[in-house]
Amino acid sequence: QVQLVESGGGLVQPGDSLRLSCVASSGSLDFYAVGWFRQVPGKEREQISCLSARSRYNGPIKYVDSVKGRFTISRANAKNTVYLQMDSLKPEDTAVYYCYLDPTSGSRIWGQGTQVTVSS
Repeated sequence: QVQLVESGGGLVQPGDSLRLSCVASSGSLDFYAVGWFRQVPGKEREQISCLSARSRYNGPIKYVDSVKGRFTISRANAKNTVYLQMDSLKPEDTAVYYCYLDPTSGSRIWGQGTQVTVSS
């Protein structure tokens, strides 16, 4: 089964940028829908972005309203990696960020999460 490993989280100040990476252990990300959630303690996990499989021509990229214009999801197939570029970070972006992959069969696959803290 494919495994996902996130990295790139950390402590930054408001207005700073971070780029999260999510590396898949096998397979080609081209064939899967991928995306990112985040979770704050005591709250439900929130989907913030998703990217359709390339097999769906011009599949949409979606963002939750709170991150539109600041976050960008992308896929680097040669590196089997999904990125989340986060710019103009705000304290309310503080959360554990999780990437996911939807296989062609079976349950959604999750990474282990990476902590992002935005604080002055």
